[in-house]
Amino acid sequence: MSELSPVSAPFFHYEKGELYAENVALLQLVQEFGSPLYVYSRAALQSAWSKWEEAVKPYRAMVCYGMKANSNLAILQMFARLGAGFDIVSGGELERCLKAGADPKKIVFSGVGKQDWEIKKGIEAGIFSFNVESISELKNIIKVATELRQKAYISFRVNPDVDAKTHPYISTGLKENKFGIDLAYIEEAAQIASASEFVVLKGLDCHIGSQITEIDPFIHALERLCVLVKKLKAKGHPISHIDLGGGVGIRYQDETVINLNDYVSLAFSVLSQQGLDDVQMVFEPGRSLVGNAGVLLTQVQYIKQTGEYEFAIVDAAMNDLIRPTLYDAYHQIIPLVQKEHIATKVYDVVGPVCETGDWLGKKRPLAIEEKDYLAVVSAGAYGFTMSSQYNSRPRVAEVLVDNDQYHLIRRRETLADLYAQEVML
Repeated sequence: MSELSPVSAPFFHYEKGELYAENVALLQLVQEFGSPLYVYSRAALQSAWSKWEEAVKPYRAMVCYGMKANSNLAILQMFARLGAGFDIVSGGELERCLKAGADPKKIVFSGVGKQDWEIKKGIEAGIFSFNVESISELKNIIKVATELRQKAYISFRVNPDVDAKTHPYISTGLKENKFGIDLAYIEEAAQIASASEFVVLKGLDCHIGSQITEIDPFIHALERLCVLVKKLKAKGHPISHIDLGGGVGIRYQDETVINLNDYVSLAFSVLSQQGLDDVQMVFEPGRSLVGNAGVLLTQVQYIKQTGEYEFAIVDAAMNDLIRPTLYDAYHQIIPLVQKEHIATKVYDVVGPVCETGDWLGKKRPLAIEEKDYLAVVSAGAYGFTMSSQYNSRPRVAEVLVDNDQYHLIRRRETLADLYAQEVML
C-alpha cells in the first residue's frame, strides 16, 4: 500500500496506484456521479458500530447515534437495523429517525431551544427521554405534556464544568457554554418535575464536547453526575440512567484515540464504586461512528502560482465541507490516481467560493495536474450535514459503497433546486 494511503480510513486503500472504497474504484464513482461527491463505506460504518457494540456488550447500556454528524436516511436506516438508538437535536431529526425505522423508545432529544411543536412530536412518538437543558424548558415541557395529557420522560442535562480539552467551538461542558443546567439548580429542577403528574424524571445527562481524545474528562464528568444521582435518589427521585453524551474523537492525522473498551469499562467501574450498579448508561457517539467512513471527492480545476504560493483550485468548497475554515480542522488530502511522473509540489488546496476562508487544506505535498481528482479523507462526519448552497452552489450527491456494489443515496441538487422554495413578487 502506498505511503499516501489514508492514515485513518482503512476501508479506503490504493490498488495499483488507484484509490478504492472497499472494492470499488473511486475514480469510477466520480466519473459516473460527478464532482464534488461524498462517498461512504458501509463496511467502515458497520465496523465502527461493532466496536461500540463490543464495548458495551457486558453492561447495561444503550448506544444512541448522534445523528447530527451525518443524517442521510440510508445511513440512519442501516444503524436502526443494527439496533442503534439515536440522539437527536431537532424535530426534523426526529422525523428523519422515524422515517428510517428507528425505535422511538431508543431516541433521546437534546438541544437548548426545543419548540412546542418539537416537544409535542417527541411526546406523541413516545421517545426514551428529553434531555432538558434549563428550568424554563422544563416548565414548558410540563405545559405541553399537560395539554396533551400524556407523559413526557425527561433527563436533566447537567453542565458539569469540565474542560474537554478540545476546540472551543465544540466544547460544551464549561460554565460559559450555553448547554445544560448548572449543578446548583438540579435539585430545584427535580422538585419542579416531581410536582407534575405528566413529567417523569428518569436520568441525568451531560455532553462535554466533541473530538475528545482522552478518557479523563469523561470520567470527571461522570463522577460529578454520580454525586447528583445519589442525592436525587435519596430524595425519592427514581433516576434509572446516566447519559454521558458523545464526543469520542477520531484520527484525522496523528491523534491517539480513546480505546472504547477501556472507556466503557472504566465508566461502569465508577458506577460500581459509587454503589450505582442499578443505573443504565447511555452513550451518544456521532463522529466516531461515521467520521472515517466517508470521503469528499473533488476535481482540480486550475493550478495557480502566486509568488511563493502554489494553489490547487478545486471544485469543492467551504459550502461542501466547512470544517477546515470553521474549526481550522485538518483533513488528509490524497489523489485518486497516483502519478509517479509528476513532480511533487506543496499546494494550498482551495475552493471557488468568494471567501479567503474557502480552503480545504494548506501546505499539502501533492503530485497533481489540472483535471486530476482528489479525496478529502475523514469527511463522513459534519461534512454533508453542515453543507449549504452558499454562492448558489447546488449541494452534492452522496454514494454508499457496499463491497463491490454502490448505491446513490442522495441525488445531486439541480440549479432549479436552488430556488424551488422561493416565490418572486
